[in-house]
Formats: sequence, structure tokens, C-alpha cells
Amino acid sequence: FLMQTSEMLQKMCTRTLVRKYCRGLTAERKVQLQQKVVTSAVFCGKKEGYQECLSQPFLDTRLKENDLNPKVLQLIRGENIKYVTPVIKYDRNGFKARERLLVLTQSSANVVEMAKIKQKIEYSTLKGISTSNLSDGIMVIHVPEDSKQKGDVVLQCEHIFETVTKLCILANKESVVKVVKGSLRFRVGSGKEATMVFTVGPEPQVFKDKTGQLTVV
Repeated sequence: FLMQTSEMLQKMCTRTLVRKYCRGLTAERKVQLQQKVVTSAVFCGKKEGYQECLSQPFLDTRLKENDLNPKVLQLIRGENIKYVTPVIKYDRNGFKARERLLVLTQSSANVVEMAKIKQKIEYSTLKGISTSNLSDGIMVIHVPEDSKQKGDVVLQCEHIFETVTKLCILANKESVVKVVKGSLRFRVGSGKEATMVFTVGPEPQVFKDKTGQLTVV
């Protein structure tokens, strides 16, 4: 009987402490915790650097809305901008690196070049998101094979955990993220695919190797 009473008191005490903690959370802290739960579900035990990212708060955005070109704001009109971050985009032909912005709205992911939206991906059509298990910042956004899309989008992000988490939450597609080992296939055009290879080396680099593959070190 004493054991049962002790267990009941422990549970009551725990519930009281949890309730007190939850009530004391600021709205900002609550958002941080909700985001980190998604990050954990996607990356825990799968990608290098995950443990380090836990102690680093995610920012609301890396660039403000007024940092965007007015023409881009006009093109995105009607959509609430949620997150903007600088990225490197790799061309589908030749894999040349291009400086771009990734603009996430309430309904789409947009790859932006200065005053142009180079590619717009509606979340409803997003097929998947791939990253490697290593410490690189590469992410591939997989899109449907249709006339609206040129092919999958290969991006390099400085804040990979933050960016993928934001995209997952906005698209409500946490389950489509894959953390791959060794290599992955991605679409570069109508009926055409390419291979990306992930490897370990003395310094980070991304390049097209002699076989035509995109190699990420």
C-alpha cells in the first residue's frame, strides 16, 4: 500500500512540475521546442552534426522580407513569406554552382535569382527531400515529372537542419525526408537522371567528377 501511495505521489508531482514548466514557456520557446521535435524525428541518429544543432536555436529567417527584390515580392504577392535563406544551387547541366535564395512561403518553396523566381515548388506537389548522413549541407528537393518542373533541385545550405526542418513543417511532409548513405539519384530533366556521390575527404567540396557524377566531399 505504501509503495502504491508513493508511486501515485510521484506521478502527481511529475504532472505538477510538467504543467508548471509548460505554463512558463514563452511563445518563442514553445516554437523552438516544436521545431526541434521535428528535427529529432528526421535526423536523430542519422546525420552527422545533429547533436551540435540541438543547442543552437533556429532563427525565424536568415534574411528579412525587405532584403528581397521588390519584383520578387510582387511575384510572390498573396503568399505569406515564412523563411528566407541564402543557398548555392547546382545546375542540372554541368552542375555549375549558382548563388540563389530559397524563399519558403505558406504554400511553396521558391528558388530565387535576384529579381526572378527560377523555380517554384508547391508543397502539395513536393515528392521528397533528400540529404546525406554526412556533415555536408546538401539537400535535394524532389519534384514531380511534369511540364511545370525542370527537374529536382540540388541546393547547398549553411544551416541544413534548420532549413530542412522549416520546409518539413511548412509543407507538412516530415515523412518524405530521406537521409541517404553513399549516393542518391535525382532527376535532371525529362526522363533523365543523374547520380550524386557522398564521400569523406580532408576538406569540403562539391564537383563534377570524371564520370560525370556530382561528388560531395
